[in-house]
Amino acid sequence: MFSRLLILLACTVPLFAADDRGTLLFQDDFNRNEAQETTDAPGNGWGTNSKSRAKGHKQVDLRDGALHIFIHAEADHAVSVTHAAEFADGAVALRFKLEDARDSLGLDFADLGRKDVHAGHLFAARVAPKQVLLQDLATGNMRLDIRETRQAKKPLSAEQKSALEGKEKKIPAQLALGTWHDLLVKISGDELSVSVDGTEVGKLKSQGIAHPTKRVLRLAVPRNAVVDDVKIWRKS
Repeated sequence: MFSRLLILLACTVPLFAADDRGTLLFQDDFNRNEAQETTDAPGNGWGTNSKSRAKGHKQVDLRDGALHIFIHAEADHAVSVTHAAEFADGAVALRFKLEDARDSLGLDFADLGRKDVHAGHLFAARVAPKQVLLQDLATGNMRLDIRETRQAKKPLSAEQKSALEGKEKKIPAQLALGTWHDLLVKISGDELSVSVDGTEVGKLKSQGIAHPTKRVLRLAVPRNAVVDDVKIWRKS
């Protein structure tokens, strides 16, 4: 009897030990048609920067049940596809596909209410065929005084240089082109972790990640990417 109980517990533990991502806030499988095909119209609460940064040219297309993101020749900024996502700790999962070695996809978390940071940038996880990049932007590159100093082409102060230390981590990767991959980004306190195809590839602990309210998820695409099955959870 005791041995049977041990077997039962052994079979049950993984279920209780499974990753608890919190409450599902949002999901989208993009299995729908656009209202029109002339300009971006992804629907379901998504916005884009094509009007302001690509002269209104279409850069986002719903096709074959997926979101295809592609930069227009007249764009002066990477494509940004945005959705509200308010939480302190949480997670984002999606499927993505990169077709070319030059392609990449960034998950950029922002709070436009934070005025000491350019465009509300807090932190980001960026995946490319050869590399995963984790960045604390709020206390790093996008800290307003650091960005303004660099734009003015002036030397950074000793404090600014020190502030940039440890604000990003580059992790080598080998992602097959033209193949769907699963991406999971988790935020817990000051820690950002990224898993690809079920394997954790890296973590970054940094002050900016702990900003109490992440309000917007931006899918940042400097060239091309395909995205599907987006899910956003809030744990706190």
